[in-house]
Amino acid sequence: MTSFSLEGKLALVTGARRGIGLAMATALAEAGADIIGVSSHMESGESELRTRVESLGRKFTPFSADFSNRESMAQLIHEIEAYEIDILVNNAGSIERQPAAEHSLEYWDRILEINLTSQFVLTQSVGRGMLAKGKGKIIFTASLLSFQGGINVPGYTSSKSAIIGLVKALSNEWASRGVWVNAIAPGYIETDNTQALRDDPVRFKSILDRIPAGRWGVAEDLAGATVFLASSASDYVSGITLPVDGGWLGR
Repeated sequence: MTSFSLEGKLALVTGARRGIGLAMATALAEAGADIIGVSSHMESGESELRTRVESLGRKFTPFSADFSNRESMAQLIHEIEAYEIDILVNNAGSIERQPAAEHSLEYWDRILEINLTSQFVLTQSVGRGMLAKGKGKIIFTASLLSFQGGINVPGYTSSKSAIIGLVKALSNEWASRGVWVNAIAPGYIETDNTQALRDDPVRFKSILDRIPAGRWGVAEDLAGATVFLASSASDYVSGITLPVDGGWLGR
């Protein structure tokens, strides 16, 4: 369907080097978009993402940025000013696991900076360009813990809960101006961030037993939702957080 086509579009995807971000960027390229890939350790030369994007006949541009460092973010924003970005995927994120009673302020500050503040700063900058031309698609990566409390991750849960509020706030201001802001909430996905859970046989089984789909998700499970929210197929969808969780939240 042409409504799902991203031909001629330029998408910027953060946290794009691996995991969910890599799958999202790949899906957007498969739908026709050129890709700007951003990550804290994004290779300037050969990379898995470059190979995937260019094998599809799309253009790939890499940038490195430390989302915990405001000077690094300012440099990234300066570097991308020359690009007319049609789609922004705010996927960069991190997690620190420590019981709430011992959770350090260093962990708290770092996670809030990466998962929330930097996301807002980048969206604010890219969003201005979208508002000026009267169109754009912005997608945040939320979490199941945007809806639930989690265990031993108070900073992460707080940051991901705030993403839902930010999506609504931006939607309220920008939807009438042609810029559509939404989020995807991945369920339990096999990524580096969930390795500690998968290595714990008790936690792994308790999580798996609650997923109606009967399996943990893989990064590619996010592809369809990403293309939908990035394309004209979702032109009357704004301010929502779409779970892709194998049925977890419906349990």
